[in-house]
Order: sequence, then C-alpha cells, then structure tokens
Amino acid sequence: MFKEFKEFAMRGNVLDLAVGIIVGAAFGRIITSLVSDILMPPIGLILGKVDFANLFVNISGKSFATLAEAKAAGAATINYGLFLNTIIDFLIVALVIFLMVRQINRWSKPVPAPEVTTKDCPYCCSPIPLKARRCPDCTSELLAT
Repeated sequence: MFKEFKEFAMRGNVLDLAVGIIVGAAFGRIITSLVSDILMPPIGLILGKVDFANLFVNISGKSFATLAEAKAAGAATINYGLFLNTIIDFLIVALVIFLMVRQINRWSKPVPAPEVTTKDCPYCCSPIPLKARRCPDCTSELLAT
C-alpha cells in the first residue's frame, strides 16, 4: 500500500498540482495585500476617508466605533467592507488569470494541417498522386476530380 501511495504521489501531475496550489496560495496573499494595503486606501480617501476594512453593520444592538471594538466585545456584525475587499481580490485574480490564459493561447498557435498530396484509388484503395489519371497499382483509369 505504501509503495502504491509513493508511486501515486511521485507522478508528475500530482507534483505539478501541489506546486500550483502553493504558488496560487502565495499569489492570493500578494493580491490580498495589493487590494487591502495599496488599492483600497486611496479609493477610501477619494470616497471621503472611508476605510473599507472597517465598514460593518452592527446587528447586536450595541454601539461600536470600529469593527475591532465590535469583535473584541463579541458583537454580531455584518462585515460588508471586508466582503468588498474580497470581491476586489477575486476580480483582480480572475483578470490576471484571464490575461495569462489569453497570452498562453496566443503562444500556442494551432498546428497547420499537413498539405494533402495524395488520394486513394477508388478501385484498389492504394495512395496515388492527386493529379494522376491512372492508378500505378491496378492501372485503372481514374475520373477527373
């Protein structure tokens, strides 16, 4: 059983998948930092000094100035600012993946079909040149096509 598991785990596809997941997780953290630390502060400043990470609706009935205070008090909140950050994270990741796949598709041009230079004899089915008028194998006369 251990030998089978080792063979399964050492296949190229499994290792490629593991590397992809690790790189994807690191990429996700980079995008999250980009959104929350670089993009959202200027957007919040433009919209009137709003900190999106601190936008929440308190549904516990008590009043809290910040989301951190509400969390420390154990209050029930709807954190729509964090949700907006997550949506922006997703949109950026989706855009980057789209651009990468689009570029990879451009690089991998379709292989042209090989040029057809022969046809099959309708009588003996042997390959003959396209311009042939008589089959060299069975000597049948071929109709002009």
